[in-house]
Amino acid sequence: MFCAISGLTPEEPVISKRSGLLFERRLIEKHLAENGTCPVTGESLTEEDLLPVKTNKAVKPRPVTATSIPGMLGMFQNEWDAVVLSNYHLEQQLNNARQELSHALYQHDAACRVIARLKTERDDARTLLAQAELQRPAALPEADAVTSNGKRELEQLPPAKTLKQGISDEMIAELTQCNADLSSLRKKRQIPPTLVKAENLEQYSVISSHPLHKTSRPGILSIDIHHQKDVILTGGNDGNAIVFDRSSGEIVASLVGHSKKVTSVKFVARDDLVLTASADKTVKIWQGGEEGAYSCKQTLKEHSAEIRAITVHPTNRFFVTASDDKTWAFYDLNSGTCTTQVTDAAVQDGYTAASFHPDGLILGTGTAESLVRIWDVKSQNNVAKFEGHSGPVTELSFSENGYFLATAASDGVKVWDLRKLKNFRSFSPYDPSTPTSTVQFDHSGSYLALAGSDIRVFQTGSVKQEWNLVKTFPDLSGSNKVTCVRFGPDASFLAVGSTDRHLRILGAPVTTTDA
Repeated sequence: MFCAISGLTPEEPVISKRSGLLFERRLIEKHLAENGTCPVTGESLTEEDLLPVKTNKAVKPRPVTATSIPGMLGMFQNEWDAVVLSNYHLEQQLNNARQELSHALYQHDAACRVIARLKTERDDARTLLAQAELQRPAALPEADAVTSNGKRELEQLPPAKTLKQGISDEMIAELTQCNADLSSLRKKRQIPPTLVKAENLEQYSVISSHPLHKTSRPGILSIDIHHQKDVILTGGNDGNAIVFDRSSGEIVASLVGHSKKVTSVKFVARDDLVLTASADKTVKIWQGGEEGAYSCKQTLKEHSAEIRAITVHPTNRFFVTASDDKTWAFYDLNSGTCTTQVTDAAVQDGYTAASFHPDGLILGTGTAESLVRIWDVKSQNNVAKFEGHSGPVTELSFSENGYFLATAASDGVKVWDLRKLKNFRSFSPYDPSTPTSTVQFDHSGSYLALAGSDIRVFQTGSVKQEWNLVKTFPDLSGSNKVTCVRFGPDASFLAVGSTDRHLRILGAPVTTTDA
């Protein structure tokens, strides 16, 4: 008896109750699992319809081809040919699978590129729309007043924002020329021989302390130094800015006019101008006069929230302000006007810091969302973004070598290589509850100062060389919160502001000789 499927004698025979046909158990069960019908009659068939057949175990006779050596060789040849043919079919299937996978990967890559381009176009469109909304004059309200003769009379209208002209071609040419001049000079730049050496800076201590601001609202929030005049400018929590002569130890002028704290102050190294920014959303331009008197030349009101930073362009003709309203504004000092106000849909929180690169064509900004953004000033495009900080970015400072950028935040200070756009050094001097509030390179780029609960000065190195700690100065205000540090000319002194009302000068101890 032979199996109705294979035609061979079954090893484990079963018979169908429905058709009476004999099958090999493993073959018929496999067929029923796939089809559920009799392979011969096509009728419905289940495993319950199969009855085992008891037979004696029989030894299968050898096939005729296996009874002689030539037959066996022929059988082996047939098996080999079948293996080679199967391998050929498998290789064909593998090549087809590879081609399909390659095509799918190409389509995926193309789709990703299209999505990235569409996202970029979307962000650009959002930015242009936001800029257009900022520059659009305010709509005139409908006039409701009616005079006695029946004619409509306009109510007094709120002042509309002036349409901003943008950065003109002449300005761009001036920015580009300034960049070329400063870049060529930087290649020839050498560390001045008058720069204070590290071993001398290590001997610094507090040589003077000056109570400049009001006791009712103490705190110095910003400092700037006029290197040629040896004059220091401070901005206080009391809403005033103080011009202080370091050599005489006297106050030259008090700049009173802001209604809230002064958050950032800057000297302009021409025409005896001073810039102050405040939490009252305004920037004031102060003009120096005879006998050190200063008068407010202009008040600028472009921002709708607290202004956190001012930075002056190396030409001393332009400056930029950064605000909590998620915009930064570019101003022309000659005309005292805002030429453009930049928004970016990707900026979720306001700006907390800003600084021009020493060559003037790029601008660095820090945000409350822990990001540092680099901008092309000419096009106002965000060209790079540095991630890695935690907490708001409190300050940033470009090194005079043009390659390094130091940024401070709650987690400490990071130094970035602008050539490779990566962080190569980090300082975490304080515990997580003590943010690093300020960071500053000296004018030569040889020293880096950072401060939080104390002041630390490092001697800078290269990307691979170590940056050695020169000295740690304690905060003598008693608050353990230093707010700002600036280097004097050739690092000859450090001006330090804290949450008390005193300006402290760190320098070499004064030696006296007996007569």
